[in-house]
Amino acid sequence: MFKGILWSPWRMKYILSGGGAKCIFCEAVEGDDRKHWVIARSKHSIAVLNIFPYNTAHVMVAPKRHIPRPDLLSRDEVLDLHSLVILVIKAIDREYKPHGYNVGMNIGKVAGAGIESHLHIHIVPRWLGDTNYMPVIGLTKVMPEDLTQTYERIRRSLESVTNT
Repeated sequence: MFKGILWSPWRMKYILSGGGAKCIFCEAVEGDDRKHWVIARSKHSIAVLNIFPYNTAHVMVAPKRHIPRPDLLSRDEVLDLHSLVILVIKAIDREYKPHGYNVGMNIGKVAGAGIESHLHIHIVPRWLGDTNYMPVIGLTKVMPEDLTQTYERIRRSLESVTNT
């Protein structure tokens, strides 16, 4: 079997970060939207483009408050978080027209949480046939769109669904 090379130089930043001491969501809450890939903000929540996505337009929605579990959210935070999830799904629907979604959260390291100290909800758009031989044979996921283009498309779409 041929084992070729697929270049993904943007991954080196992630590898060298070693998981960093700072919380990416807290940095995003306090920082510049473009620098931290924030596509939307609400009163209690943020939506951030996943820069190591499972699929194109993979977004994470998190409360602004640094908490690890959903049972620690106030009623207002729950409603706000869920409302932002719905808004992001509408924007992705409008822009990408996926056939479905995986939406969920991983609570605790054993459940797969990569950032277990700050609750977040993954929104992963899915298309019929979006799985292929590359992850199985080549152990590689092919992303068809540059993150900057995805960021711009979703932000533009969010403006459209917010104004309707």
